[in-house]
Amino acid sequence: MKSLRNYSIPFTGLALGKHHFEFDVKDDFFAEFDYSLVKKANLVCKVEIDKQETMLILDFKITGTISTACARCLSEFDMPIAVHEQQIAKFSDEEIDEDDEIIAIGKNEHEIQLAGLIYEYINVAVPLIATCSGGDDTSKCDKEMIDKLDNLSSGNEQDEQADPRWDALKNIK
Repeated sequence: MKSLRNYSIPFTGLALGKHHFEFDVKDDFFAEFDYSLVKKANLVCKVEIDKQETMLILDFKITGTISTACARCLSEFDMPIAVHEQQIAKFSDEEIDEDDEIIAIGKNEHEIQLAGLIYEYINVAVPLIATCSGGDDTSKCDKEMIDKLDNLSSGNEQDEQADPRWDALKNIK
């Protein structure tokens, strides 16, 4: 958790207005989180903070690539990621019903921790089914693996048609 301290911004010394920060999000960042979907990445997170008297408006722009396995051929490939999110942080000592868009910052706090937000935004951007080529195209997939899968799937259909036990079950009504 020590390396996650690099992803905090002290806002008490900032003047009102917009400020820009940039963070490199690499493999060591994701190693700090147990059971992370992403293990290897080469990302840049640009954060623009608009400091106002009662709140901070944070604009996140995360771009780069993550290493993931293809759902079709299981080969590792670098998938491009582009995330744009906005978060509002309101200064308040009272408990705010926190939702996805507004978080509360105590008036005695002097910095905002962004590691959790960055981690969440990246993991939500990872598609449920990631493929090398995208869509139904298999041109970039591992040819050998695709051929093996095709052979196995065509062999199973022939076995199902030749099995007489299924014919006997079809007659039961």
